[in-house]
Amino acid sequence: MTVQQPVPPEPVASQKRAIPRPNEGLWPGLAAVPAARVKGRIAENLFRRAVRSLPVRVELGTEVLGLGGPVMHIARPEAFFRRLGNDSKIGFGEAYMVGDWTTDDLPGLLTPFAATLSTLIPPALQRLARRYVEARQPAEEANTVEGSRENIHRHYDLSNDLFQLFLDDTMSYSAAWFAPGSDDLVEAQERKIDGILDMAGVTAGHHILEIGTGWGGLAIRAARRGARVTTLTISVEQAALAEQRIAEAGVADRVQVLLRDYREAQGSYDAVVSVEMIEAVGERYWPTYFATLDRLLKPGGRVGLQAITMPDDRMRVAKNDYTWIHKYVFPGGLIPSVESIERSLADHATLRVAERRSLGQDYARTLNHWNLRFQERWEAVAALGFDETFRRMWEFYLGYCEAGFRVGYLDVYQLSLTR
Repeated sequence: MTVQQPVPPEPVASQKRAIPRPNEGLWPGLAAVPAARVKGRIAENLFRRAVRSLPVRVELGTEVLGLGGPVMHIARPEAFFRRLGNDSKIGFGEAYMVGDWTTDDLPGLLTPFAATLSTLIPPALQRLARRYVEARQPAEEANTVEGSRENIHRHYDLSNDLFQLFLDDTMSYSAAWFAPGSDDLVEAQERKIDGILDMAGVTAGHHILEIGTGWGGLAIRAARRGARVTTLTISVEQAALAEQRIAEAGVADRVQVLLRDYREAQGSYDAVVSVEMIEAVGERYWPTYFATLDRLLKPGGRVGLQAITMPDDRMRVAKNDYTWIHKYVFPGGLIPSVESIERSLADHATLRVAERRSLGQDYARTLNHWNLRFQERWEAVAALGFDETFRRMWEFYLGYCEAGFRVGYLDVYQLSLTR
C-alpha cells in the first residue's frame, strides 16, 4: 500500500474523531484483518509480557496492563493482535490507522515503547521473525535513479498545500535548532540553516551546490548571504513551489533550481550542502553519494551535511527491515549511523568529519510543533481531500518519530566534512 494523491472528500459535517473503515480504493488491504489467528495468539502473549513492565496503562476490555501512564485503549483486541502477529513492524501502526487501538497522548505512549525497542521482544524471536515472518524491502523501491524519483514522488509530491499547512513560514521539513529559552519555530529553523551553512563555510561570492532543495528555504538564506546557489531536487511539486518562493524572496538571479538526481550533477563548487537527504539514498548507494560529494567539491571547500542517525549496532541489525515507515511514509529509506557515514567516507571519498553537532532533542520539539499544527489545521487538511485514515497515519508518523528522538533511539547531526 502506498499513499495516493488525495481525492475530493465527502462534505464534513463534524470534526469529531469518528474512525470509519478505510476506503478500500485508497487503502487497499487495510480494512481486512489478516487471517493470522495462531500468530495473533503468540503476539498477544508477547505483548502482555512486554507491557507489564512499561510505564503505560493498557486497557484491554475490563483488564488493565502496565505500570500506569499514558493510556492505550485496545478497542478491537482480536484484530489488533492478528495485525501485530502478521508483521509487528507494520501491524502496530496499521492497527492505529484503522482504530483498533487509540490514545489521547500518542507521542507519550510511544516513548516507553521506543525506549525499549531493541529488548521488548527477545532477540532470538526477533531473529526468527526477520527470517520467517516479516516483509522484506520490495525490489522496486531500490534507489536507482528512476526508483528514487518514484520514492520521492510518493511522499514529497503529496500536496504542497498539505505541507504549507503544518510547516512554518520557512517551509523547512527537517530538524530545527532552538536557541536556549526560545520555542519560536521560525527562528529555530533559520538558526538550523545558518548552522549548516556555517559548517560548509558559505560566504558571499561562493557558488554552492545544494542536494535536496526542499521548498527553497536554505537556498534563499544562502543567497541572502551573497552566495550563488545551484540546488537539485527530483520532486516536481517541490521544484515548482521552491522557484515561486525564491522569486518572491527576490533572489531568483542568484538561485538555479534543477530537476536532477545527485548522481547526474556536474560542475565544481566552493561548498556543498545537503540537509536530511541521505536518509533517502540507501546503503547500496552510499558509496556513490559520498564519491559524488567529493567529486563536486573544489579543493579547500567544505560540505555541510545534516543527517538523521541511529546507533550503529541497531542500524546494522535493522538495515534490511521493511517497516511501517517504509510502507506508508518513506519508501526505500535507510537511516545511517554516524559510524556508517565515517566508514563510507573513508572507503569512497577523501572527506572526513571535522565537526559535529547533535540536534536530536530539538527534532523531538520540531515534530511536536508540526503535529500540533497538523491537528489544529485538520479541517483545512481534510478540505484538500485527505481522509480520516490519512489523519491517523500522519499522527502516527509524527508521534512515532518524536518518541524516537525523545529517547535517543534516533538522533540528527550536523556534520562539517573537509579533506
